[in-house]
Amino acid sequence: MAILENHHYYILLLILLPLLVYFCRLADRRQKKPLEPTNWLLLGFLPEVFLNFHRAHDRITEVLNGCGGGTYMFRGPWLSNTDMLFTSDPTNIHHVFSRNFANYPKGPEFRKIFDILGDGIFGADFHLWEIHRKTTMALLTHANFNARLQKTVWEKVETGLFPLLDRFSLDELDFDLQDVFLRFSFDNICKIVLDYDPCSLSFEVPHIPCEKAFSVVAEPLLYRHVIPQRIWKLLRWLNVGSERKLLECSKAFSEFIYPRIAAATNDGSVLGVFEDVYRETKMDSSTSLRDFLKDTALNLMFAGRDTTSTCLTWLFWLVAQNPASERKILEELEAELGLQKKWRSFNAEDSHRLVYLHAALCESLRLFPPVALEHKAPVRPDILPSGHQLPRNAKLIISFYSVGRNERVWGKDCLEFKPERWICPSGKIKHEPSYKFPAFNAGPRTCVGKDMALVQMKMVAAAILYNYHVRLVEGHPVSTRDSIILQAKDGLKVKLRKRNWKD
Repeated sequence: MAILENHHYYILLLILLPLLVYFCRLADRRQKKPLEPTNWLLLGFLPEVFLNFHRAHDRITEVLNGCGGGTYMFRGPWLSNTDMLFTSDPTNIHHVFSRNFANYPKGPEFRKIFDILGDGIFGADFHLWEIHRKTTMALLTHANFNARLQKTVWEKVETGLFPLLDRFSLDELDFDLQDVFLRFSFDNICKIVLDYDPCSLSFEVPHIPCEKAFSVVAEPLLYRHVIPQRIWKLLRWLNVGSERKLLECSKAFSEFIYPRIAAATNDGSVLGVFEDVYRETKMDSSTSLRDFLKDTALNLMFAGRDTTSTCLTWLFWLVAQNPASERKILEELEAELGLQKKWRSFNAEDSHRLVYLHAALCESLRLFPPVALEHKAPVRPDILPSGHQLPRNAKLIISFYSVGRNERVWGKDCLEFKPERWICPSGKIKHEPSYKFPAFNAGPRTCVGKDMALVQMKMVAAAILYNYHVRLVEGHPVSTRDSIILQAKDGLKVKLRKRNWKD
């Protein structure tokens, strides 16, 4: 009898609950700004996430610019521990990455999300990070390394890139230029780090699981930022969904790198230097030398493949839509390199004279930073310059993508491709602080390979632009991927026409 009486309460609850949700949503709408997401009862912003995940970075930018003055608190579902403070405010970035750097290590939460990186430089903190950074800087500044890098790049241009592009041009074929850049960068970084050329850039366009895994892994890592940890750990245990993809990627990385470690540790090689450092510093014995070298190689390969290929993809997309910029680049190549209607390679010193091309690359990086966002967590409670309070281990997400699209930072024309904004009246490159232009990160963690990457990108961009006219395939959609790495979602389909400078 009591059960029959209680069922009336359940019916009443079922009637009142939708009304309660409705009135909560109505009250939220009255208080929020037009672009502000709805904070649903119990669910927080989770419906907003699902509705906008296909354009996550643009939606984050809309909210930060339109509602939060550059900083906004994302509310996750009740008891999910997924509340996150998003920011694109340069004063907050400067505070976190420089002024209060010691309070914002990568931390255990970052290590959990990016466990695939192991003990490499991207996930390392404190003493281990200092070892990685010091060793990497010593390698990159060594004269022999720079000479080897230039030799590797130009050999791949001559033996891999030009023959492939010539065929596409001759046969008038549509092709994915982003895939070409990804393969080019993968071959280069493998040669530099592992002293091995997988020859992924060839007519046969072979399927190499490790090369493909770099692109696949970025999307599941973004999911881990918004899915409660208990959920993605359950998915990993069940070996399903995005976590299954991560496990497959980890296997592909291991199967590719481990067999090549021994051959890549000869005297003076990249991994050889890290092996010496491991032995000399008597690192934590819980990490074997073999695993340390594998993690080191993987992190360096991430840096060398994704940064350059992503930037070059967006550069060509932007230049193809701005013929005036293309003309200025070509005029500069002739004037500064003395090409005189005939192509020739050039060195790092020559590349410093290519001011307009450098500016165009910076503009591409401003609008499409290869790493779209970064996760930070304070060791101690902190108050940001914007006035937002962060308790210990709070989740702070810095949107690098949004910084470049913030009118308060870059002006009303922030969405326009204008390389000229990077050139001083004197004709030199205008320096912008890293907290305003964080494409290479900021503060002590600024990318040590920044200069190397810019030189390499100038070489590749100049080689293609001077020898071919690149035209976008009409009707092909171009948008950003929903991932940590800001690649083009459906690639960059183009057609080529070989330039005939003799005419």
